[in-house]
Amino acid sequence: MHDFVGRWKIKLMTTWPQDYVDLDEPGYFEFTEDGLGQFVFGAVKGWLDVRVSHRTPYLEFSWQGTCEGDDLCGRGKIEFPTPLQGDGEIYIHCGDESGFIIERKI
Repeated sequence: MHDFVGRWKIKLMTTWPQDYVDLDEPGYFEFTEDGLGQFVFGAVKGWLDVRVSHRTPYLEFSWQGTCEGDDLCGRGKIEFPTPLQGDGEIYIHCGDESGFIIERKI
C-alpha cells in the first residue's frame, strides 16, 4: 500500500465539471498505510476500503459515504501509469459513474 499512501488531487472527472469537483474544497483521494482512505469531490464524501494489486500498479476499492445527507456506496478502481498519476473510475451504486485522473500531491 505504501506506494499509494498520501493525498492525490482530482485533476479531472469525466461526469462532473471541475468547479463542482472543487465545490467545498479541492477534490482528492487519500490513501493510508492500513488499506483505508477517503475522498471528497463536490458534495460527495466517502470512506474507502482499498485492495492493492502487487503485480501491477493498480488498486480497487469499495466505499461508503454521503452526498447532501443521503447515504451512498459504491466501488472503483485506479491504475497508475506513472508514480505521480492515476487513472480511475468510480461507481455510485444504482447511480452515476465517472472516470477521473488524480495526481500525487508533493
